[in-house]
Amino acid sequence: MILATTKFAEWDRFWSVFSTVGAEKRAEHGCKGALVFRDDAAPDSVWAIFDWDDAGWESFVSDPSVPPVMKDAGHLIKPYTLSFHGAIEA
Repeated sequence: MILATTKFAEWDRFWSVFSTVGAEKRAEHGCKGALVFRDDAAPDSVWAIFDWDDAGWESFVSDPSVPPVMKDAGHLIKPYTLSFHGAIEA
């Protein structure tokens, strides 16, 4: 699993690309899905949990066709990621 956050210019633009072209590109690199959460404290930010391993993520971010997709989505910063493995116990 990969936890990522990013900032974007405009929600509708971000979501349109993230949920179409972005989803196809992520699937090419082994991503099995994502949960996306908007940040009420920062309306230009989202958090996403990706069903992805570290190798798939690294393959995705090193793919030269990815930066134009992120640009089209209106990313203002490169996504910041954390990886985690196993369950989180409460």
